[in-house]
Amino acid sequence: MTSLASAIRAALLTADPRAKCFAARKLARDWRLGRLEWQFDVTMPDQPARPERPELLPPGQMPKRGKGGSERGRIALWHALAHIEFVAIDLALDIVGRFGAEMGREFADDFLAVAADEAMHFALLARKLESLGSHYGALPAHAGLWEAAYETRHDVAARLAVVPMVLEARGLDVTPATIERVRAQGDVGGGKILARILDDEIRHVGYGAKHFVAWAEARGESPQKAWKKLVERHFRGQLKPPFNDSARLAAGLSRDYYAGIAS
Repeated sequence: MTSLASAIRAALLTADPRAKCFAARKLARDWRLGRLEWQFDVTMPDQPARPERPELLPPGQMPKRGKGGSERGRIALWHALAHIEFVAIDLALDIVGRFGAEMGREFADDFLAVAADEAMHFALLARKLESLGSHYGALPAHAGLWEAAYETRHDVAARLAVVPMVLEARGLDVTPATIERVRAQGDVGGGKILARILDDEIRHVGYGAKHFVAWAEARGESPQKAWKKLVERHFRGQLKPPFNDSARLAAGLSRDYYAGIAS
């Protein structure tokens, strides 16, 4: 029987976007059906495989998207969203492959389900791009999305604090405005895609918060205090309002986590 870790490593080292989506969804299904052995016998790569396109650029070198209502602006928006979801597949896979042995089966259950969701999100967004006459890889993309994973590769608490509880939580804040903007352009289908993603991301952030709280309480620490220390140590950016407090609360992130360190 194939080990869980080796299946995850193989998916991480799959570069083609469609093949990676298929690998992630098959992996989650195989795990759910008991076809993979609970064994962590291989290491995870420091960098997942990437396709030749999109070209990855530092944040400061990313071209301006253009006006949101223009064809160029719409394509740039959907391309940026597709790239976020593509990298999110690897983030969910890596956290299981790297920390699953330490954190247990429920942790693997949760984040492999996340990986399957992110693969589905990417497929929806890639199809949306194609409906606009473009495709994933047609534009440059942000190179910094994997940095947080790399910098927290030795510490599961730091990974949970920064990736689901900061970076993914930021999606809860900005997506409602994006949905309204897309709907105002008359794009009903696009609004439905983003609403579906928002609902799923509340659950994803909730998995991060749940396992972080369990980690902190097992050590007799305050989850809020431990989270603030880890964010101050490992997150390079700033937590900026406005916050979607209702979505964050639904995901287990009350204001006493982030109010004190938000800029």
